[in-house]
Formats: sequence, structure tokens, C-alpha cells
Amino acid sequence: MFVLKPETVTATKGKDITFVAKVDSSSLTRKPNMKWLKGKWLDLGSKAGKHLQFKETYDRNTKIYTYEMSIIKLVDADAGGYRCEVTSKDKCDSCTFDVSVEAVQEEQQANILEAFKRSGDAGEDAGDLDFSALLKKREKKQQQPIEEVDVWEILKAAKPCDYEKIAFEYGITDLRGMLKRLKKMKKVEPKKCDAFLSKLDSAYSVDKGKRIQLCVEVADPDAQVKWLKNGQEIKPSAKYLFESVGNKRTLTINKCNLSDDAAYECVLGEDKCFTEVFVKEPPVTITKLLDDVHTVVGEKVEFEVEVSEEGANVKWMKDGVELTRDTAGSKYRFKKDGKRHILIINEATKEDIGMYYAFTNGGESKAELEVEDKELEVLQSIADLTLKAAEQAVFKCEVSDDKVTGKWFKDGVEVLPGDRIKMSHIGRIHKLTIDDVKPEDAGDYTFVPDGYALSLSAKLNFLEIKIDYVPRQDPPKIHLDTGSGNKNTIIVVAGNKLRLDVEITGEPAPTVCWMKAGTAITEAEGRVRVETRKTLSSFVIEGAEREDEGKYSITVTNPAGEDKAELFIKIVDVPNPPENVKCTSVGEDTASITWDPPAFDGGVPVKGYLMERKKVGSARWTKLNFDVYESTTYEAKKMIEGVLYEMRVFAVNGIGISQPSANSKPFMPIAPTSEPTRLVVDDVTDTTCALKWRPPDRIGAGGIDGYIIEYCKEGSDQWVQANEEPVERNHYRVKGLPVGEKMLFRVVAINMAGRSPPAVLSQAVTVREIMEHPKIRLPRHLRTKLIRTVGEKVNLVIPFQGKPRPVVTWFKDGVPLDDSTVGIRTSEVDTILFIRSAARAHSGKYTLSVQIENFMDNADIHIQIVEKPGPPIAVHVTDVWGFNAALEWKPPKDDGNCEIIGYTIQKADMKTKEWFTVYEHNRRPSCTVSDLVMGNEYSFRVLSENICGLSDEVGISKNTAAIAKTGLAYNLAPFKEKDMNRSPKFTAPLVDRSVVAGYSAAISCSVRGYPKPKIIWMKNRMIIGEDPKFLMQNNQGVLTLNIRKPSLFDGGKYTCRAVNDLGEDEVECKLEVRVVQEKAEGEKK
Repeated sequence: MFVLKPETVTATKGKDITFVAKVDSSSLTRKPNMKWLKGKWLDLGSKAGKHLQFKETYDRNTKIYTYEMSIIKLVDADAGGYRCEVTSKDKCDSCTFDVSVEAVQEEQQANILEAFKRSGDAGEDAGDLDFSALLKKREKKQQQPIEEVDVWEILKAAKPCDYEKIAFEYGITDLRGMLKRLKKMKKVEPKKCDAFLSKLDSAYSVDKGKRIQLCVEVADPDAQVKWLKNGQEIKPSAKYLFESVGNKRTLTINKCNLSDDAAYECVLGEDKCFTEVFVKEPPVTITKLLDDVHTVVGEKVEFEVEVSEEGANVKWMKDGVELTRDTAGSKYRFKKDGKRHILIINEATKEDIGMYYAFTNGGESKAELEVEDKELEVLQSIADLTLKAAEQAVFKCEVSDDKVTGKWFKDGVEVLPGDRIKMSHIGRIHKLTIDDVKPEDAGDYTFVPDGYALSLSAKLNFLEIKIDYVPRQDPPKIHLDTGSGNKNTIIVVAGNKLRLDVEITGEPAPTVCWMKAGTAITEAEGRVRVETRKTLSSFVIEGAEREDEGKYSITVTNPAGEDKAELFIKIVDVPNPPENVKCTSVGEDTASITWDPPAFDGGVPVKGYLMERKKVGSARWTKLNFDVYESTTYEAKKMIEGVLYEMRVFAVNGIGISQPSANSKPFMPIAPTSEPTRLVVDDVTDTTCALKWRPPDRIGAGGIDGYIIEYCKEGSDQWVQANEEPVERNHYRVKGLPVGEKMLFRVVAINMAGRSPPAVLSQAVTVREIMEHPKIRLPRHLRTKLIRTVGEKVNLVIPFQGKPRPVVTWFKDGVPLDDSTVGIRTSEVDTILFIRSAARAHSGKYTLSVQIENFMDNADIHIQIVEKPGPPIAVHVTDVWGFNAALEWKPPKDDGNCEIIGYTIQKADMKTKEWFTVYEHNRRPSCTVSDLVMGNEYSFRVLSENICGLSDEVGISKNTAAIAKTGLAYNLAPFKEKDMNRSPKFTAPLVDRSVVAGYSAAISCSVRGYPKPKIIWMKNRMIIGEDPKFLMQNNQGVLTLNIRKPSLFDGGKYTCRAVNDLGEDEVECKLEVRVVQEKAEGEKK
């Protein structure tokens, strides 16, 4: 897989070095994964930062990935062995390289005069001489030429205990790398050890949490061994198990962890064997990825990731810079909760914008943080006031941020607190209170929040009361001021309080009547009420609702006349949520969203919309815009392909933001695949065309549902679909094509996102059969005789070629094959001859004939079916002399259909009848058997042998060979039969016993006598009959009396008597039955 591998380098301390590796991905199905390792297991990806930097590039033309690792300002600790490892699905490749660090060589001044300097810069003779540089420099010593020493030759000749001393003397820092190189250079002959039959391997590797066994084999099965870990003896426990079976000694380590990564020894007396155990920590994968965050300045931000193991290390980085507890300060906080790891940014600022990464040793995840300036929303503005002298004026406003401060101005001049003027800030509410209002307090009041280009203004009107004394009556008059805008129209925000003060004049004081739709509004207490004073009538609505909207009238009357005014109160509110939010189309990382405007706009035109999205299953919504979006169609971007999302929309008008709409149905950003690749024609006939192709280079998360094949005539653009349903395979034969026409073909991939771009053949294909002569491709193993055993399967697959499809014929021994036990199957490219159970009748010459019109090709296959031979016949002894015997026989009638390759001869003594092999693989049908024992008579048998083995039956000699004795004669003494009769005699007596009550007991003795004596058991001289409590047994003269659960009454003297015709004998014993003390006390209680 590597096109270019990193090379071993020697660099100077403090310099920068870069290693480059190139990987060819043209044959890979997915992107390769590169790891840079130091030593055996240290993953350098987790150490990325200022000292270690990694870079990855990709060339689309050559499909080569280039990986770079840079070490910035090399230090001594960077020396050692390195390894880069690339993996892709089921393929893996690695290479090693070394880094050596040299000390910096300081350049010394060769000329001592250069150390003399003058202070100042006026010229050569200006200033005083400065000798400080000379004092700091040392004289350059004359170094004797050092002979070059080959350290490796010294190490090869040294003892292992001196390796560390030599490495220190010659400046070698990488001891492990030195040992590896020395091991390759020096082939150490293992010491022969009599104590160990097999020693430990040099090293073992085990995954974390798994079990490992270290096994040795010792010469002495009774020997005891000791196990040491890093020089300390290991004691048996649940973690460390010792096992000794025969010559094997096993140490089992359960649930290995990183502390078990150590050197182990097995000690047997003065002998030892060593090994090293490496514990591999499995990679920690990320199970829940990071989510993108869109927030405003000052908000708290949390990035959360979930890993596969608890307690795993997760490294956080921002734009390639690692975030740690030391460097983060109070800005960032790191939190662990089981498998969840959280990065918390307390107060987001514009500087926090960027890409955040979470790394483990087995994966990574990234998310983007977008921070925008926070907009201040006005929840309640300041209302105009009209007051009389000595009354209290209260200006109140409410903003969205409770931390915002501000200033009050009157007619552009800042208002300062005093005895009558007080300012307060409680939460989100800011108040300006003016006690004892005076005429000079009238004017425009403004509240300006600090840090925002925003101001809230209201007007304070001072109402002067003038009393005119007139001798005549004044008709009533309504002085109604509804402000600017539509005449007599008052707009109220839903939920706010409306207080309309109407000044009334007239003498005498007029009567006031408020009405809505012909219904009078009383002055009773309630949400909607009228408050009347002498010259002022106030209409109050507490918590305005939509039902309060309508036409109102005020009528004033007195004896001098009547006046009437009409006004319209309009209730405005936030709009209803948008409706019918849905996704209309998707792309690779985009989605088009549409919705319907809200059914009710709140009485104020809708300014626009705010959108949010979230991943299905997540509870965090991400804002997509901070400025209102006027259209009802929106294209969401920066989405992850293959992930399900949901959308919701808010409507915005001049009053505020609506409730969120219902969530849209889940949708998934996905894109069609790229076009299929390498489309070629595989075969053409008179009416068909076979195509084959490779999958697209880019498939995406949607996968591939299948392929559609289309064709058209050359010069036409009317494409015809060849297959009704998508085909999953990468080849297809288009049928029903017109003969002789030139056709164009194309293939498109189908998935849930639609059709891919088509892959089109570069040239038209002429639909016509191509003539190809028949040719048999006989496999190499069938070019010689094929030998099989009776009962085996015979399966011959013989490929051939030729167009159109050739006619295949099988012959056996020149005759067309017609055998029901032989099966033949023929396809377009090969033919199969199959015999389920071979028999000797299947042997012979088989001929395969392949013919196309007048062209033909033949091939012969010789099959031989063999089995074990029959036994030799006519085996007989032809001559006997001394200690020798000559045998002859004839070959077997049945040779098993193959050549007899030898005979096996066996002999047997007529006394023992045990057979022993004398000769094996004897080629001739005769042999001479030597070294026979004098005085014995022998019989012989012969087995025939072929390539299947020895015959199942044997040929036994018809006569025997007797080896006569020479010069020896022995007279046997007459046999005298021994008299076995004897009187009974006890060879083992009964023994007194003390037993525990309730536990079965037995007493035993042994007796001999002939004829077999009669046995009588007695208790206290009374014969024990057929009492089921007692069981009497006699086994080869061993007599046993079993007493089932004896009690205190079963104690006493027991006697065993043996009687036959020649006499009698008896033995006795005393049986004591005792009760356990604890049991007796329990019974008493």
C-alpha cells in the first residue's frame, strides 16, 4: 500500500524534521486510516500540538494520499524507533524507521583577536576595550585524533550485564532499539538447559481485559517453580493462578490491565527463563458525535461527546491547539460523567468561534461554534404620561437582558437622582420615579441601554387646571388625544394594561357614559372598568385580550348640551406559529424547507421568520439565523449527510416572536452517487449484449439500491430501459436487441436520493455474434492419469471457450458416454463430470469433444479407480534349516486395479499365537525368515500391498516350521497333587470399635479354610438371623458385618464363627456405641 515510506534520519538537536509517507488508494474501497506510533503502542496522534504536527493531502488525479509528521525543535527524548501503520477495511501495511539526535556543535572562534571589542560605534579606535567576550570563551584545546570504534563489535563480544554500561559510555540512549538491532546482528545460540524442556517465548501480547497463559515444560514432573514479575515473586490469588499438570507449569493472568505490562521470570533452582508481556489497550471509539452550536455572546456553551469506555482519555482541541486544564484557565471547564465527556465554555465571545475537536485513540469528532452579537429585545416600552401637579410620574421599561444597565435623559440631558427623582434597576425592569410633579418636569424622557444602539422615549405632559368663573353655563366638551397615527385608534399589546384618561369640561359637571357595541360599561370593579373624577374620566383594561378589540364611545351630557366621541381599540399580539413546515428536497449537505404563514399575524404584519434545526434523538436546537428571514422557503446548509434532522420555525412581528411551529417530519440530507465506473462490454451475441461495470467512486450515506441499464440506437436520443427493477449485481445481459444494429448503452446507480449521472459507453456496439474457434482449457492435474479410491467422489471441472456456444460431447473408451452413475453438467464456459461414488468400472479413457460447426477440439482424461488388493495365495513353507525357514507364495488374484508394490510377512509362535512383523515392503513372492527360537513351532501369514495400503485379508501358510532342539533332553518329575483341605483359621481378627450413634458402621475379619466354611455371626452369643438392620458379606474370605445406623442398644460383644467338616474357629470383639454430647444435650432440652 505504501508508495513512499519514511526513512531513518539523524538530526541535530533543536532542528525541525519532517517524515513523509504516501499511500496508493486506487485499489481501496474507502479512505485509509494512518497512525503514527513511537515504540510499540504509543499513538502520537494524541500528542499533536506545537511539538508534533500532522498533515494530510489527497491528489484526485493519482489517488495518492500524502501524510506528513513534523517534529518541531528536536529534543533528546524524540530519539528512538517509530512506526507508521495504514489500515483500510481488511488491508493493513506498516513500516518502521529510527530517529537519532546529535548534540549541537558550538562553533568556537579560531582567532583570539576577535574577542577584543570596543564599546561604542564611532569607529575602530573609539570607546574602551571590552574583554568580557574573551573571559567567557575557553581556549580551544588541541584534540588528539580519536580512533573510530565500532560499538556494535564491542556489544557483540560483551556480556548482557555490561550492555547498559557500554551504552552509557558511547552515548546510546535508545536501549530497546539497541537490543533489537543487536539481536538481528548477533545470532545467539540458546543455552542448553537440563531443567526446562521448553521455555517461555521471548514476548507475549494480550488485549486489555483478556486472559493470558504463560507455560513452560520442566524435565522433572515433581519440580516446583517460582514465578517472578519485575523481580518480585508472585503469590497465588484470583488474578494469578498457578497450574501444575505433569511436566507443564502454567501461570494464568486474568483480566490483564496496564500494570501487568512487565517482565516475567520462571525460576527452577538455578535455572531461569524470561519473557515480556505487552498489554494492548483497545481503541476507544466515539459513540455519540459532537453537535454544531450556534449561540450569542455571553451564553454558556457545552460540547458533549460519548465514548465506548468509562474512564477513557479524551483530548479537546480548538483549531489544532490542544485545550488542557493548565492552559484553559477559567475560560474552559472539562467534565466527565461515565462515558460522557463535556467541554464547557462559560461565557462565549467572538474569540471562541472556530472548529472544536474531540480525539480518542480510536476516533475523533468535530463541531463548529458560531457566536453572534446578542440583540437586546424590548419586552415593554415606556408609555407617555399626563399628570397634574403634585402627582407621581413613573416611567417603566423592560428589556430581555437582566444584566444590562442604562441611563435616563430628559430632553437630551442626563437625569441625575435627587430628592424627588429616583432610578431603580431590578432584574430586567428599569424605573424612573418623579415625586411631586411640577410644570418644569414636563418634557421628553429617554432610556438608553449601555452598549446598544437603542433608545426608548416617552413624553411627560403637565396638566394645568384652570378655573374660569363665568356667569353662564358651558356645554360639555370631550378633549380626546389618541396620539399620532389613525384618528381615534388606540393600539394595545395583548397582556398589557390600557389606561385612557379623557379630559372633560363643562358647567355644571357633565355625566359620562362609556359604551361598547351599544352596551354601557359600568364603574364596578373588574378587569374592564371606568374611573371618573371631576374633570377626568379614565377607561381601564387590565391585561388586554383579543376579545377587547372593537369600537368604543364616550358620551358626556349636562343641561347645557351633549358631546360624543368614538374611538377604536385595537389589540395586537405575537403571531400564531407558522404551519405545515416540511422538507421539499435534499442535497448532500443541504435541505430546502417550506412553510405556510401563520393563520393569525397578531394584528401586526409579520416581519419574517426564525428557523431552528436539531438532530433526531437530540434535545438541543441550533439557531439557523439571527436576523429575520422574510421568505417562506429556506435552504439549510452545513448538514451532515446520512443524519436525520427536524426543523421548526418561529414567526416574528413588531410585537415579538411566536411559539415554535410543530416539528417537521424527519428528513435526511443525502445525495445521489457518482456515476458507475469502468463500463465495458463483456460479450455480444446476435440478440444480446453483456455489460459489466464497477461501483461509483463516491457512494455516500445513502448506499446503492441497484442499477438501471438503458440502451438506444446510435444517432437517437430515445433511451429504453432494459430492466424493470434495479439490479444489485455489477453485470447484466441486455436481451432482445435487433441483429446488426449499432447500439449505445448507459448505466445509472439508484438510491433514495434518485438517479446518479449515467456512465455511457464511449463507442456504439454492433449486435452480432463473434465467431471464436472451440478450445479446451484442460487443467494441469488432468493431463496425467487421475487416480481415485473406490467410494470417493470424482468431480472434474473443465473450462472451454468458443462462440457461438459449442456442442459438448463425452466419450468413454471411444463410445458415447451412457452411464446413469456418471453425471454431466455443461454451461456456456465449462463442463462438469461428476461421480458420487467411484467404482472400478468407472476406470478408463474419457474423451471430451467440443464442436462449433466444422471446428472441433478434443481432450483425453485417463481415470483409474483403485482399492486394496486381495490376499496372497498358496502361502507355504518350502524349507526349514537351523533357525531359518523359507516361504513362498503367489500374487493375489485381485491386485485392486493397480500394481502390487510389496508384501508384509508376519510370524506367530504356536504357543502364544501372537503375530510379529518380520518383513515390510518385500518385493518378491518369497522370503527367508531367520532368528527363529529353537524348540518352537511357527506359523506364517502374508499381506499384499498396493498404493491403497495393505490387504484386509491375509494369506496364512498351509504348513508350519518347527525348529528342532539339538542335544538337549529334559525328564519331567511326576506331578503330585497337593492336598488343599484344611480347617477354618482366621487370618485377621475382629478389632474392638467405638462408633457414633446414628452413623452406619462395619466390623471386618478374614478367614481361610477348605472346603469353604460356613459363617455364623453372633451378638452377645446370640445368633444374628435375618435382621434387616445387619448385612453380612463374604468376599474371597473377607467377612464384613454392616450395622445400619446403630443405637445404644446395638453395643455389646460380637462373635464370628467359621465351621467346616475339619473343624471350626471364631473371633470376637467389643462394639461401643456412643452418643455425641451436643446431640444428647439438644434432646434433653
